[in-house]
This record gives sequence, structure tokens and C-alpha cells, in this order.
Amino acid sequence: MTENKTLEILKQAILLEKRGRAFYLTAANQAKNEAVKSFFQTMADEEKHHMEILAEHLKSFSTSNTFSPGDYDSMSSKAPEFVLTDDVKAKISAAGFEAAAISAAMLMEDRAIKLYAARAEAAEDTNEKALYRYLTSWERDHLTFLSDLDKELTENIWHDNNFWPF
Repeated sequence: MTENKTLEILKQAILLEKRGRAFYLTAANQAKNEAVKSFFQTMADEEKHHMEILAEHLKSFSTSNTFSPGDYDSMSSKAPEFVLTDDVKAKISAAGFEAAAISAAMLMEDRAIKLYAARAEAAEDTNEKALYRYLTSWERDHLTFLSDLDKELTENIWHDNNFWPF
């Protein structure tokens, strides 16, 4: 892949993470419950972490046309600590702002997964491939957590409103 295309993808990835962070910060600021606020803040922090990693690689590639190796095995998501706790689930209304934010976040995470997975597949540099595989995996975890939460919220509202046919 050409140098310009690689830089373009890195910049696009940083922008995706930046937008995700801004979105999660807005959701955290809008949340009325502290557990829900903390969940969205954690997601924003993780997006910031991704931005920092990508910025380091952008700098490295811009100066040396190489990707530096990363210690991705030592990094893990903090979102699972919050996502499916009873407190978070109980405080999010399935028809409220937080649920809508979760639904929108799922679309953003899916978009990031597609970009990172495609780049991991196309990359020839082993360090670049490792970077995008790591980001793909992390964003898939985010999407899984958000999807599980969305499913449970939907089932709760169906149950609460007697939407079940039996």
C-alpha cells in the first residue's frame, strides 16, 4: 500500500476514535445515574486510549515509514466491568436517551470494526497488521457488550409492556 494511503487510513482511524470519544463523553454528561455515567466515561477513555495508540503509529510511520511493535496482549478493555452490571441495566430506560446512545454507539463500533478488519487483512507490515487486529478485537468486544446490553434492555421493555404473545 502506498505511504499516502497508509497515512490516510491512520488519520481516518484517529478521527473515528475521536468522534467515538466525543459521543461517549456527551452520553456520560447526559446520564443521570452515576453507574451509567461511569460506563460511558469508561468507553470514552478507551476511545482516547485508541487515539493515543494510533497517534503514536502515525508519528512513527510519518517519520520512518514503519509501524512500531506494540504490546497489545497486555492491554484489555475496562468496559466489561460495567456493561452488564445490574445497576447499569436497571438505570437505563430502554426507551430513553441512554438506550438510544447505546444503539448509536453500536453503529459506530461496527464502522470501526469494518475499517480495522479490512486494514488488518490488507496490511503487509506485521506490526501494522497486529495493530489493526488488536483494534478490531477491542472494538468487537465493545460491540458485543453494547449488543448484549441493548438486547436485554429491549427484552425488559417488551416484558414491562406485555409485548409477549404468550
